[in-house]
Amino acid sequence: MLVLSRIWRSVELSLLKSHYLVATSRTRRVLSLTAARHHGDFEYQDPKSEDEVVNITYVLRDGTKKHIRGKVGDNVMYLSHRYNIELEGACEASCACSTCHVYVEQAYYDKLDEPKEEEDDMLDQAPALRHNSRLGCQITLRKDLDGITVSLPPITRNFYVDGHVPQPH
Repeated sequence: MLVLSRIWRSVELSLLKSHYLVATSRTRRVLSLTAARHHGDFEYQDPKSEDEVVNITYVLRDGTKKHIRGKVGDNVMYLSHRYNIELEGACEASCACSTCHVYVEQAYYDKLDEPKEEEDDMLDQAPALRHNSRLGCQITLRKDLDGITVSLPPITRNFYVDGHVPQPH
């Protein structure tokens, strides 16, 4: 462990087995090294006007389609949780797993921002990877994505017991 007395008094940095860097003080206060993230609160609000509505279709593993009225700013993974769609998200949108892996319809895939390196790294671990694979937690709905279709892959790297249905957080 390294002690960084110049920067923080009595702060220890330890590299955990999972390769996360954690800073803690001797009084056991956790010092965050990253900005705070929304964890789905925004997605549990209905659109305030029709200008905010973004229609999204989820194609479930059995082939059935579920049409949802999302809104600008919604995260595809959290929105699926709100409507009881089986898209896991074990890491809660921190881009540290591939359980929210989806296939994006090509016309809309081309409209998405390029995936960041972290997302590409996680997609490398996703089973049944395709050229149009993305992580649902990294897709934020915009008005130009109105009508987007995302399909759930046949399998994911499931951290829960098979048959578990994710619950909203």
